[in-house]
Amino acid sequence: MSRATRNIVIVAGAFFIFLIILLSSLYTVSETNQVIITQFGEPKGDAVTKPGLHMKVPFIQQAHFFEKRWLEWDGDANQIPTKDKKYIWVDTYARWRISNPLVFYQRVRDERGAQSRIDDIIDGVTRNVIANFDLIEIVRSSNREFEITEEIAILDIAEAIPEIETGREKIAQIILERTSLITPEFGVELKDIKIKGINYVEEVQRKVFDRMIAERKRIASKYRSEGDGKSAEIRGQKERELKKIQSEAYRTAQEIKGKADAEATKIYARAYNLDPEFYQFTKTLDTYRAIFDKETLLLLSTDAEFLKYLKSSRK
Repeated sequence: MSRATRNIVIVAGAFFIFLIILLSSLYTVSETNQVIITQFGEPKGDAVTKPGLHMKVPFIQQAHFFEKRWLEWDGDANQIPTKDKKYIWVDTYARWRISNPLVFYQRVRDERGAQSRIDDIIDGVTRNVIANFDLIEIVRSSNREFEITEEIAILDIAEAIPEIETGREKIAQIILERTSLITPEFGVELKDIKIKGINYVEEVQRKVFDRMIAERKRIASKYRSEGDGKSAEIRGQKERELKKIQSEAYRTAQEIKGKADAEATKIYARAYNLDPEFYQFTKTLDTYRAIFDKETLLLLSTDAEFLKYLKSSRK
């Protein structure tokens, strides 16, 4: 290798080493980050929060980046007893951010460690706060009146629900205030805490469902009873109306029949008055037709009135 080539290689190597040293001494802070510089694991100076290009001692110092933005914490549901001895699952969530990067790094190191500490803090405070209130205080946020439906009126639910003094929103605020007294020790600021969900434990939930089913059956039984009563009332009314119609129809028929019989009697009377002998003759013949046939046998005296016209026909 010639002298010139050797010089070129040395210069290139030196430039490469200089470039590595330069790159390792520079770091960029974005608008969403904040940085802690450590030297041999120990923090050096305050947090770097100004966006832009910054320098550090290469290889010796290390940059640790942390979020400036609000982060989400979503805890697991915990089984907690209320003041009135109701066992429920309470599910909460919160918003937090790193307010003091130096303390944050010294106490919890990273976001994973912070999530674990927030779990312990919020779960403990939530358990203590919930245990000081009745279930109704945790479920409702205000004393807004219920819409009184027929079902609620039947079950007397509206009268059974007591008024609340604190409410769900204020309880969540109490949890936030108490946890906010602890989290600054870890360089963390909490923005808000909300109760995401509340549910009975399985055993109590089953009892509640059984009670709801029993109440619905009671309502159904009431409706069936009312329906049977209404049905009987309608059937009774139908029977009364039917008998009334039949009675009126029978009365009308009898009146018509009576008028017809009276008219027939008048006609018969007029006919009889015109020729009584002929009328008697025709009526007797009708009687003969109604009585006599080929098998009829009558035993009468010779002077019987019934044989009057038979005897006269032989003359």
